Order: sequence, then structure tokens, then C-alpha cells
Amino acid sequence: MKVQVTAGKLKDVRADALGVGLFQGAKRPEGEAAALDKALGGLIARLIKAGDFEGKAGQTALLYPEAPVRAKRLALVGLGKREELTLEGFRKAAGHIAKLARLVRARSLAFSLDGAEALEEPRAEAAQAAAEAVILATYTFDEYKTDGEKKDKKPLATLTLVAPDRRGLKAVKAASAEGRTIAEAACFARRLVDLPGNTHTPTYLAREARRLARASRKLTVRVLGRPQMERLKMGALLGVAKGSSEPPRFIVLEYKGGRAKEKPVVLVGKAVTFDSGGISIKPSQAMEEMKRDMAGGAAVLGAIKAVAALKLPLNVVGLVPATENLPSGTAFKPGDIITASSGTTIEILNTDAEGRLILADALTYAKRYKPAACVDLATLTGACEIALGKHCAGLMGTDEALIEEVKEAGEACGERAWPLPLWPEYHEQIKSDVADVKNIGGRGGGAITAAAFLAKFAEGYPWAHLDIAATSWVTTELPYIPKGATGYGVRLMVEFLKRRAASS
Repeated sequence: MKVQVTAGKLKDVRADALGVGLFQGAKRPEGEAAALDKALGGLIARLIKAGDFEGKAGQTALLYPEAPVRAKRLALVGLGKREELTLEGFRKAAGHIAKLARLVRARSLAFSLDGAEALEEPRAEAAQAAAEAVILATYTFDEYKTDGEKKDKKPLATLTLVAPDRRGLKAVKAASAEGRTIAEAACFARRLVDLPGNTHTPTYLAREARRLARASRKLTVRVLGRPQMERLKMGALLGVAKGSSEPPRFIVLEYKGGRAKEKPVVLVGKAVTFDSGGISIKPSQAMEEMKRDMAGGAAVLGAIKAVAALKLPLNVVGLVPATENLPSGTAFKPGDIITASSGTTIEILNTDAEGRLILADALTYAKRYKPAACVDLATLTGACEIALGKHCAGLMGTDEALIEEVKEAGEACGERAWPLPLWPEYHEQIKSDVADVKNIGGRGGGAITAAAFLAKFAEGYPWAHLDIAATSWVTTELPYIPKGATGYGVRLMVEFLKRRAASS
């Protein structure tokens, strides 16, 4: 999608649809909307007076203006109460407008930044948020639809952000371009997750990683196959892969944007490209959604894509262990004991707790970089959704400062994460009678005992873990997220890394 910025009067903007935000409780249009209303002969004011538009957050209305307004359609969106508007609220408003524009098959959309003047954040941040929301809201996954069905679709091609004046216009343009880059990276990750499991195999993910590396001089990629994993004694990852005929891959992406000897930030993403549960097989209901068990890996690839495009001045490493988890005559079994590359022995009590196993080898591999920080993203446990719902990811780790960094970045970008405790008692739950650890810790605190397991392999560097099982996929549309893959983690990691780069 083309994203551009202009400053001027709303009535003079030419577009298939013009989006304008109005605050709740206002008796008449305010700011730039007031001038627009005057040009329309009081049409918006009459709508408000009739009680047909109250400005409640997310409320929309569609009007068809006449000259001198140059837009074919006028889409109104409620911003809620002026004093309660947040950057995320503004992002959601832009998403509502984008979905309405898409519904009427608009090819061009202009969105007013005038309402953002009520925010504490600079206008540029509002422009970034709006650009992100419009691109995220209009994402579709339709490449498997027939040509006939696709012909009826007219995707939104151009977004124009309209500032009320030229103040800070250069910064607004830069921020909107950044928003586009980040949102497109999130959509890249979403597509990877939405693809069926027979397409996005470990080999396919490795191919995508190589394609990313070719697009940037500062990116290099290595893909480890089974022989290299065997030499590194990655018994945990190889153990999970035993049941599948698809070969596992261990993807290593290195972005070098910082000083040569500067310690990197390592991102680790779980990529079980299809998870049947293995011998501990899942119920068949909704098993088709288990193609999304590689959302953590997709988020890492998407974040690296954005980091390279934004040319952030820091070093970042992306590690993506990729495999399927299937039952077969060669699959690993409950009761097996496997040895991770760290030398730690693991008693397998449930083969459906496989994500933590492949992450164990990845977190061990991360040690060679002596990372300044390491964050893993994984669709790890249903228990996390029971604890926190689908509104945020679970956040745990061994470094309180890092945990706070990730949490604050999530609040800023709208991909929230909430800390859970990682007390010694949880580590007791994963002690095994016959091995060093067992791969499940019982029913209680399942999300936390999974993190306690990972902590055994993340020693020696600052580490945080994001359990994104609940946030990686939605079955009900959100203001700027359609059904399906959300791309959760891309925007969060980019915001986290941007802040790190700014503070270094």
C-alpha cells in the first residue's frame, strides 16, 4: 500500500473515502471537522443533533458528500471521550475507518490526523499508529481463493494522512513510512502463519529466511540441517522431529547494524510448523489451527525484516528452530529421556509439550553470542490463555529490567504483555525422579512451569519469555486485526529494539 502525507483542508482532499474522527459528547463538529461540516451545509452537525452519531469509541457512520467536498465518501469514527483518548485508541479508530473503506471497496483512503491533537504523544507517533492500523486492518489471506472470487476484490491501494497544518510535517512523513514498514513486516509474519502446514514447512521457512537475507547487505543467514544439529547434539529438537518425514531446520539470521564488537540482542522464535501433539495426540476439534504453532518463529522473521528495513543501529540475531510434531513409528514417546545440547537430560511425560524442547536447544545456542539480552516468543501453553485471556501475552524471565523493557514496549505499540512470577517453587515442579528435568510440571501454573523449564537453558544472560499462544490468533475480528493470524510480536519486538537502539 502506498502511504503519503499532506497538510491542508479536509474538503479539498481527493479520495474514494475520507476518514474523520469525532469526540464523544461534542454538540457539534470541532477543529478541521467543523470547517468540513460548514462546507457540507451542516450535514455532520445534523447527524449529531439527531442522535445518530455520538462519537463513542469505534462507532462509525458513512456519508456521501457533494461539492465542494472532493471525497466520494465521508467516513466518521468515534474517538470516545477527549480526555480518555490514547495512542492505541487512535490506532483502533484508524482501523475501524480502514475496514469501512474496505467494505465499500475504496481504492484510496484519506484519514485526518486532527483528532490526534488531543494525545500526549507527538503528531508523528499518531501518524505511525494510523499507518500501521490501516495496513493491518486491510490485510487479507486469499491466495488460495479461485480467480473468480478474487476478481471481485478491490484492495485499498493508497492511504493519505491529512495533517491540519505543516507543523512537524517532515517527522510525520518519516513516522508514517516507519509505520508502513512495521505493519508490512507484521503482515509478512501473518501470512506465514496463515499458510497451511503443507506449505509452510521447516524448509519453506528456511527459504523465506534466505530471501530476507538477500534483501539486505546487513543480514546474513545460516540454516542448519539434521547433520549439523547432530554434531551440536541438539537432542531435544531432533527428538521432536523424529516423528515427521519433513526434515527439521535451525534458522540463524544475523543483522549487523551496530558496532562490530557490540553484544547482540537475540530473538528466539518457536516454529512447530504443524503440531498434532505427537504420540500424546491432540483432540481432532480445531486441530487445523495447529498450523499456527510456528507464530513465534514467524514473528522473529518479521521483526528481523523490519529491523533491517529500518536500519536500526544495533546487532540482532534471530534463531528459529523449526520442525513438525507428528505421531509415527519413529516418534518420541512419553517416558523417553532425551539429552539437550546443553547436556541436560529431559524426561518426556507428554509429547505435546514439545515447544519448550526445541527452544531448549535454541536458548543453548544463543549462549555463543553472549547476548546483551535474549527474548523468546512461543505459542507455548493453553494455560497462559486461561490465566490472562486473549488480551495480552504472558511475560516471564530472569531479568526484571528486561521484563520491564518488554512490558513498556508492549504498552506503547498496543501488543501488551503482562508479567507472571517465576518463583523457586515453580522450578521444583519440573524436577524429575529419573532425569534432570521433566517436560511438564503438572496442571497448576502450566504457563509458569513451562517458563521454568526454559530458564534451565537460558542461564548466563538476561532472558525474557513471551507466551503468545493466546495472542497469535483470533477468531473474532479486532478493530485493526481481521480473523486469523495476528502477527503478534513483530511490532512489540521492533518497538523494544527501537528503544534499545535509541538508548545506546
